[in-house]
Amino acid sequence: MKPSIDKTIIDKTNAWPFVEAKKILKERKEYIDKKNKIVLQTGYGPSGLPHIGTFGEVARTSMIVNALNQLTEIPKEIITFSDDMDGLRKVPDNVPNRDLLEKNLNKPLTSVPDPFNKFRSFGEHNNEMLKNFLNQFGFKYTFKSSTDLYSSGKFNDTLKLILQNYQGIMDIIIPTLGKVRQKTYSPFLPVCPDTGKVLEIPVIEIDQNNSKIIFDNNGSKLEKSVLNGECKLQWKVDWAMRWYALDVDFEMYGKDLIESAILSTKIINLLGKKNPSGFAYELFLDEKGEKISKSKGNGITINQWLEFASPESLSLFMYQNPKRAKKLYKEIVPKAVDEYLDFIDKSKNQETKQLILNPVWHVHNGKVPKEEMIMTFSMLLNLVDTSNANSKDLLWKFVKKYKPNIKEENFPIFDKLVEYSIKFFNEVIRERKKYKKPNVEEKKALEQLINVLAECNDKMLPEEIQTKIYSVGKENGYKDNLRDWFKLIYEVVFGDENGPRLGVFISFFGIQETKELISEKIQNV
Repeated sequence: MKPSIDKTIIDKTNAWPFVEAKKILKERKEYIDKKNKIVLQTGYGPSGLPHIGTFGEVARTSMIVNALNQLTEIPKEIITFSDDMDGLRKVPDNVPNRDLLEKNLNKPLTSVPDPFNKFRSFGEHNNEMLKNFLNQFGFKYTFKSSTDLYSSGKFNDTLKLILQNYQGIMDIIIPTLGKVRQKTYSPFLPVCPDTGKVLEIPVIEIDQNNSKIIFDNNGSKLEKSVLNGECKLQWKVDWAMRWYALDVDFEMYGKDLIESAILSTKIINLLGKKNPSGFAYELFLDEKGEKISKSKGNGITINQWLEFASPESLSLFMYQNPKRAKKLYKEIVPKAVDEYLDFIDKSKNQETKQLILNPVWHVHNGKVPKEEMIMTFSMLLNLVDTSNANSKDLLWKFVKKYKPNIKEENFPIFDKLVEYSIKFFNEVIRERKKYKKPNVEEKKALEQLINVLAECNDKMLPEEIQTKIYSVGKENGYKDNLRDWFKLIYEVVFGDENGPRLGVFISFFGIQETKELISEKIQNV
């Protein structure tokens, strides 16, 4: 792809994908020039179902590729690597047929039966789920399987090199282990010919000439080749081996893997190559502040987000503040969607210098949508509530009542929002609504609001309606704290402490309809 942005603008920007792209070209220049290619890797551990963190790595890495495209025409490749030869250590909480997995613990994931009965193995099932999801987003990537690369001999040359540097690698890893683990640790993990399990057993003897190791298997000698998938490597050594064998120039990883990355860096340096350029991101947390885990299935799943909002809104969430821990659960979706809409709106008046700092430029690979925004997602959710619209057609009819000249085909983003809003309201918001019963004084203030709205008309500007609402609040004891006045309205009318800007909402919903809505809520609570 030919760069289209002036280099002087890129040199000055602090948008993180450009910062990382420039760092890659500087740190990996020797290797990139030699192979005339830039290889970026993302890792996936298929011991559980694919989750949003996995997607985040691919999305963010793709944003760096987009930045690289503005800096160089050298070909780029994203490798999505699945560590599917890893042994299944525990049974995930969110899968069926758990007894089946329990019987196959410690076997390579591609040797564990699929509890969903769809694919040849649990590893293949999860790999396919990952690929199907990434394909929905149109990501450009090359999928690679650990099992395939080990068994095909692709890693053999590097495995021989690791065996040659066995003692040097032990000297790097051993000091980081506890006293007991130091006695049994080996970089190579043989696959047991009898049970099919990945074994963590000590080494008795190394046969360099034949690329074999004799292990102590509970008192019995087990001779295994380190080639062609008969052994796999311990994870930190495996990571370094991948970097070396696949000539990786960049990989990002979670903050929890920083120490592992340091050790893998030492190992690849020992093997004779420089480590890839790296980027450590903060972790995603669920609503309780706990780390999101693919085996626990906590937080919000990939499929749930896509039921409630667009892929682009999820990409935006991934773009923002990657080095800051963020909570990721259902209730944050409306905020993420509204931020996405707001950034699109701002992009319309931005020159290139500001535009490449705008997250949606990176989300859309430089091709930002031009669609005008009709209303926020949050307001649309309130319209679903107050209009009782239970279908996309009904909600569109309601919107058109106040915006008669708009056509669905001219607003594809909003058209999808209409669909998302109904589903999100029904599945997430409805059951959490708690409508406040106003006391005598509060009811009196709300009745005055109804009377004041009776003096308004649908031709008034939202700001004029908002001013009327302010006045009623001030006249009813809320002069020094208008926030409490609006909180009262929101809790009584919308069943929530927060709500839309009322002047704008009423201009859409209608004066008469709003009066009737407030009266109904006062009487029914």
